[in-house]
Amino acid sequence: MQNDMIRHTLIFIILFLAVSCTNKNETVIIETELGNIKVELYSDKAPQTTSNFLKYVDSEYYKNSEFYRTVTNFNQPNNLIKIEVIQGGVLKDENIFAPVKHESTKETGIKHLKGVISMARSKPGTATDDFFICLKDEPELDFGGKRNPDGQGFAAFGKVISGFEIVQKIHQSYAEGQFLNPMIKIFNIKRIKQK
Repeated sequence: MQNDMIRHTLIFIILFLAVSCTNKNETVIIETELGNIKVELYSDKAPQTTSNFLKYVDSEYYKNSEFYRTVTNFNQPNNLIKIEVIQGGVLKDENIFAPVKHESTKETGIKHLKGVISMARSKPGTATDDFFICLKDEPELDFGGKRNPDGQGFAAFGKVISGFEIVQKIHQSYAEGQFLNPMIKIFNIKRIKQK
């Protein structure tokens, strides 16, 4: 009987460790000229969007890119639905990877809350490398929200876990219209190796 208890305990420990190891989400550092932003990516909930983003990270596509856009309450006079985000990526016409399938918040359950990172897009299924970070809760960016007329929302896939003060600094930087001037340099985006 004691052997059975030991065996069951060992099986439980092994299963617990296996589940713990497989549920670790990736973490990346966005290295900017104003400081670093650490982001946890929800590969468990948004696998396709996260995989797309990490392809760009691993290829060093974001090396010497920019945060180029800040959307504030004061620079979107033609929008009935106002949002507060910063947007970054590579200002090029060509992308090295095909657009990713749209994973809506209805599908993933990841809401556009303060600090959440999401993919910029025009139509669903057109997201490539451009991403944005929410300065506050933005339900109108979720599935069914009114910021985008198609109602599909945007594909959220992670959240800032440290360096949110850098996000705020970027958001408050000088802009002409919605375009930062000067743009805020992203030196690179790198994976943080799991211990």
